[in-house]
Amino acid sequence: MLANYLLEFVPLDAVWFVVSPQNPLKNQDELMPEAFRFRLVEKAIEGFARFKACDTEFRLPKPSYTIHTLNALAREFPEIDFHLIMGEDSLGSFHLWKDFATILENYQLLVYPRKGSQEQPLMKHPSIHLVEAPLLEVSSTFIRDGFKRGKDLRFFLPAEIFGMLHEALKPD
Repeated sequence: MLANYLLEFVPLDAVWFVVSPQNPLKNQDELMPEAFRFRLVEKAIEGFARFKACDTEFRLPKPSYTIHTLNALAREFPEIDFHLIMGEDSLGSFHLWKDFATILENYQLLVYPRKGSQEQPLMKHPSIHLVEAPLLEVSSTFIRDGFKRGKDLRFFLPAEIFGMLHEALKPD
């Protein structure tokens, strides 16, 4: 929903969903296999020409650092002006990201507001833009936790994605 909103109201030409095989700030034991996550993204955006599933990080050294990804994309697609989309909650730890200052110097960040997020000092940076989008409280954490607790989340996801995740995340 957010990607669609950004395409229509920011506006952007396209939204690329970069699947990360190894995020250095996340526990790897909690991640589903990268190929499965990539298939989920492909299935979720199927038929939407302005959405693209991107596996660039699969070809980069691990762990995956956003600066390396952005630079690789900029080299491979020099005609595209890439932006980084992130939730406001992630902005609080952005200073921990590898070469975060370089990201701010070279790329624009579109920050999606999150309910209950604290105002971040970085919001004043000229490369950071708060997106005035409707607040959606559905997150990947909400989906994962709901499945683990045996909740029926079929109306929170496209039917095919629900089926794939239901099978992969059903409680033991």
